[in-house]
This record gives sequence, C-alpha cells and structure tokens, in this order.
Amino acid sequence: MQERHVKLFKNGRNQAVRIPREFELPGEDAVMRKEGDRLIIEPAAPKSLLALLATLPAIEDEFPPIDELPVDTVEL
Repeated sequence: MQERHVKLFKNGRNQAVRIPREFELPGEDAVMRKEGDRLIIEPAAPKSLLALLATLPAIEDEFPPIDELPVDTVEL
C-alpha cells in the first residue's frame, strides 16, 4: 500500500489537500465519505452510459460480414 504525507490548507472556509500525481483520480467528480477517523475519496461513477462508453478505448478490430438469414413467418 502506498503512503505519502501531504499538507492540509484552507481554501476559503473549507479545508483542502493537494492530491499527489501518483494518487490522482480519473474524471472530474469524486465521492468522499468518513469511516471512523478515515477519510475516503473515490472516483464518482459515470453519470450515464454514454459517459462510461466515452471512457473506453476504441475498438480497432475488423468485424466479419454478417450473412443475411431468411425470415420465418410468424402467426400471431
């Protein structure tokens, strides 16, 4: 488990901490909670499926052609 001492400072009426590069979180939002004396900061879940898909790498694979299959008649 990595550990690093950091400085706390005031930003207006809020206390803040600089997050070192090696602990940087992805995205622009995070979720913070307190468990006992521990302060836990985690990346926030994407707000939508489109936001999640935008974070995935592009698919570079070539897909084979799909043969058209005959359509069966269905009685309702």
